[in-house]
Amino acid sequence: MNREQFKHEVEEICRIYPIRRSALMPALHLAQQEYGYLSTQIMQEVADILELPPVQVYEVASFYSLYHTRPIGSCHLQLCTNVSCMLANAEKLMNEIKQTLAIEQEQTTPDGRFTLSAVECLGACDKAPVLQVNNDPYIEQLSEPQLRQLLAQLIEHTQAPAGWHQSEADKIIKVRNV
Repeated sequence: MNREQFKHEVEEICRIYPIRRSALMPALHLAQQEYGYLSTQIMQEVADILELPPVQVYEVASFYSLYHTRPIGSCHLQLCTNVSCMLANAEKLMNEIKQTLAIEQEQTTPDGRFTLSAVECLGACDKAPVLQVNNDPYIEQLSEPQLRQLLAQLIEHTQAPAGWHQSEADKIIKVRNV
């Protein structure tokens, strides 16, 4: 989709809302679906189309864990770190993921296969600890053995995204074997 088509699609979204600002989240979803993540340039474009201050677009894009303001890997691991999950061992799970993938929170492996994010709440406190892989259903009441098995499967089956490149500042050591 080129920029004109994108603008047209956002304008179509705007038609179903009483005020343009109400189309912000669907417009961001469309932009992320089309471009992979919400760069500063893309957020500026959304702001221009919706006639909003760019800061309002950034506030929404940076608040919700479903939006990405930087490229993410093929496999996005989002571990809840809110109180219920932390009390149910999420810190150990986070450390296991970090050690296995050799990355820190909010980092992506150099090959672009994995991104690890700590999310504030996935809204499943009664099923803590909770992990979401990409946009798949939650993995609830996750144990360390389950996590190790899941990571082994993901490492075996996850491919690097086409055309992945990472800036020198973001490069980190390679994925370790499980």
